[in-house]
Amino acid sequence: METTNKKGFILRSLDVIERVGNKLPHPVTLFAIFSVMVVLLSAVFSAMGVKVADPMNEGEFLTVKNLLSKEGIAYLFESAVTNFTGFAPLGTVLVTMLGIGIAERTGLISAALRGLVTSVPKQLLTAALVFGGVMSSMAADAGYVVLTPLGAVLFAGLGRHPLAGLAAAFAGVSGGFSANLLLTSLDPLLGGLTKDAAAIFDPAYAENINYAMNYYFMIVSVFLITIVGTLVTDKIVEPRLGTFKGDVKEEVEYLSAVEKKGLWGALISIIITAIGIALLVIPEWGPLRGGEENIINAPFFHSLVPVILILFFVPGFVYGRITKSIKDDKDVADQLSDTMATMGSYIVLAFVAAQFVAYFKESNLGLVLAVNGAELLESTGFKGIPLILAFIVISGFINLFIGSASAKWAIMAPVFVPIMMQIGYTPEFTQLVYRIADSTTNIISPLMPYFAIVIAFAQKYDKKVGIGTLIATMLPYSIALTIAWVAMLIIWMLLGIDIGPGSSIYMPK
Repeated sequence: METTNKKGFILRSLDVIERVGNKLPHPVTLFAIFSVMVVLLSAVFSAMGVKVADPMNEGEFLTVKNLLSKEGIAYLFESAVTNFTGFAPLGTVLVTMLGIGIAERTGLISAALRGLVTSVPKQLLTAALVFGGVMSSMAADAGYVVLTPLGAVLFAGLGRHPLAGLAAAFAGVSGGFSANLLLTSLDPLLGGLTKDAAAIFDPAYAENINYAMNYYFMIVSVFLITIVGTLVTDKIVEPRLGTFKGDVKEEVEYLSAVEKKGLWGALISIIITAIGIALLVIPEWGPLRGGEENIINAPFFHSLVPVILILFFVPGFVYGRITKSIKDDKDVADQLSDTMATMGSYIVLAFVAAQFVAYFKESNLGLVLAVNGAELLESTGFKGIPLILAFIVISGFINLFIGSASAKWAIMAPVFVPIMMQIGYTPEFTQLVYRIADSTTNIISPLMPYFAIVIAFAQKYDKKVGIGTLIATMLPYSIALTIAWVAMLIIWMLLGIDIGPGSSIYMPK
């Protein structure tokens, strides 16, 4: 079982990545450094007279603005607050988390996940764990703390190796983090960053981007990940682990009567709520239809943040009332406050990230980099599928060092989204490719925030489990998910299907 005594090249490389990654500054510090670098580079390139042809206005040129000039310094001070308050992902994430926080803190999401994986036939347990893990991304942390240990307990109860159950759940939660049958907080979080990045190149196009931009692709991805995760667990991981010889015995925490009653109440409430929202959208007179013939152009797709809030808040509130985790309005207020309290680190990160993105746009460095980067790629003939594969490799490699999906995308989006737009790919598609790369390497990144917690869960069954053991166990999932997801992406590209409502792969000509 112990794999860390004689490590192969891959595990030694990942050990190096862990040591290097641990020495990187905090993401807040990274963005502060990048912001300063943008300011300094703007002064250098402005003095050099760097300019490029304006892609939006034929015959005109764009020059780099010096942010250390008299006007530039005034901008740095005057825009600091508006850069922060106008940062697209800030409000969207905080609003969606109000609804998701109620659903999580009342126990609804935990009960729903436990109910799913404990009620299926034992032949479908692996698939249920992977599927439940993928769906748990509706409340980012729930899958790690609920499903991962529960998967181990359920497998042990059936006489199967508990670490295989833990791995299956971990693969679904982390490897399938971007996919879901529902819109989650990740959609507006990444979508806001994508819109801001797209505005660097084409503000008019960015204005019409909606947060459901990857929805069609991610719905299909849920089933792909479930199938791949199940096959890898049953055919590769569990046979490799062999027969479990430990003596750890734990009781499975099945749903209580009041939890089941709460889940039924929540289900009924969400159906009623969904019907109510549908009546605002589907009929021609619906206020969220806005008189549009094509529903994709309706105000609904620009109102997804409050819709997500309502669809999580209502069932969460109903569940809380039934199970008595909400007794009065004070409990609701306290739970909402607790949710916002957990967002403190994100708010700090958003402030410095907002300055970086704003400086990048104001200085014109984003456009200059996009035009020159696109010309460089075109000169090498690096286009189409090879270009997409290269971007996946770059994104996945960066993910090994920086665990936060939003932090990475806040750094990468202002650079890669404009370049890909210049080449002909939409911001929506670029974001989709990033999400694939980010998810598939989460499960082998020792710097992923919950990696250490998963190791702790595993050590209950095998004290010798370490970083090398877990990476060796999860590596088949990472490889298989990457191959399958990229193959699906290539097929999608060849068919030219929209990846979300009103979201195509290629820029309009």
